[in-house]
Amino acid sequence: MKLKGFLAGLAGGAVAAAVVVLLLVFVFDLGAVNKTVVQAAPQTPAAYSTPSTTTGGQTPEQIYSTLSGGVVMVLSDFGGSSTDPLGQTQSGQALGTGFVVDKQGYILTNAHVVDESGQRASSVTVVFNKGGSETQRVPGQLVGVDVGSDVAVIKVDPNKVDLNPLPLGDSAKVIVGESVVAIGNPLGYDFSITAGIVSATGRSLQAPNGQTIPNGIQTDAAINQGNSGGPLIDSSGKVIGINEQIASSGGGNDGLGFAVPINTAIRSLEQLKANGKVTYAWMGVSLKTLTTDIAGMLNMQSQGGALVEQVSPGSPAAKAGLKGGTTTATVQGEQFVTGGDVIVKVDSTDIKSADDLIAYLGTKKPGDTVSVTVERDGKTQQLSVTLAPRPSNL
Repeated sequence: MKLKGFLAGLAGGAVAAAVVVLLLVFVFDLGAVNKTVVQAAPQTPAAYSTPSTTTGGQTPEQIYSTLSGGVVMVLSDFGGSSTDPLGQTQSGQALGTGFVVDKQGYILTNAHVVDESGQRASSVTVVFNKGGSETQRVPGQLVGVDVGSDVAVIKVDPNKVDLNPLPLGDSAKVIVGESVVAIGNPLGYDFSITAGIVSATGRSLQAPNGQTIPNGIQTDAAINQGNSGGPLIDSSGKVIGINEQIASSGGGNDGLGFAVPINTAIRSLEQLKANGKVTYAWMGVSLKTLTTDIAGMLNMQSQGGALVEQVSPGSPAAKAGLKGGTTTATVQGEQFVTGGDVIVKVDSTDIKSADDLIAYLGTKKPGDTVSVTVERDGKTQQLSVTLAPRPSNL
């Protein structure tokens, strides 16, 4: 399973195996809320990091017993979101999951749980698990939405409910094969836990607006609709990701679940709390991963990197002198625009793929200046690029 992405905003994909097509599905429920049985980053800020209380791994039972009280059901009301065939206005309600991150009442979830194609939920209700069949419903305030990373922040009044914040880990340290659990509300079956392992790291995920979310975590822990926004927790009891989407041949769990890395979510959380929005650094290039094999087939001297296919006029990249391609070539059914620069390093970080560059820029702020090493016409040169805020239409 390989989901490709590039900086201009195209990301994700469908993978065919024989005649089976895997579809990307954001895992939230729409209109199912009445059931009763019912998709390399900065280090984790110290304010959200809690030291492990154990030297060994915890069992799923121990994790659930300790942390399930901090996992919530998120009910989003989209009043007047559609009309029926007779022209009558219908309201819709979406069901997802979230989790408490601090004692002030802040809750993380997915953007697509509270935002449908740019329409924000008119109201949000947060349901807490009080043990057994007992729950408590409280109104939630939508603090902000970061569609580009599929992260949203909700706040509840800390005086109205007991809060059990979940400790947040460091997704940069996630290891393939380590044990994980997911807690959420799959298909409306509230406060369920499933267990599995980390199947892969470094996956490129597709955000609701088409942007690439780098460093995604793949897991075989069962994830279904209603799990969106819930925590993916490692064996030390720390959240390493937000369960976001699945790849499926039929829309259900096929053992291919994906989570937004928690380091990315924390970056969004901090900016949404402070400003109500998230600003991304922008270079202004569209890219394609250039492997050694592809470079050889295209008779290029480069050994791989991020191939610059286009440079946006007036962008930081254009001002710095980066060059886009001029010729289109097709290799193994995939089109490449060749003749442009190949980015092989940014500052001291080697760039082996388009995703590497996207991930590195995710650690930067608008106004930061980076040193970009490119291969051009068989020679290496360095260019200085001062990053700008990503335009709102990207």
